[in-house]
Amino acid sequence: MTEIVIALLMIVNGEIKEHRIQDSMSNCLKGKRIAMREVKAHIEYQCIKSKAETEIYVGKKSIKKLILE
Repeated sequence: MTEIVIALLMIVNGEIKEHRIQDSMSNCLKGKRIAMREVKAHIEYQCIKSKAETEIYVGKKSIKKLILE
């Protein structure tokens, strides 16, 4: 299913390594602040609102693919 999601991205050396769906932009920014407390020099976190292909796996919605335009 394709839909608009808010996602917290973990970017390592300029490449998206992990993405998690968030309930709201404020929750995403809170998660980013917590993650940034223990950040390494080559890791960056970013919150985005984007189209994504999602799936429900083991009762939880997850992102299969981000559609960056």
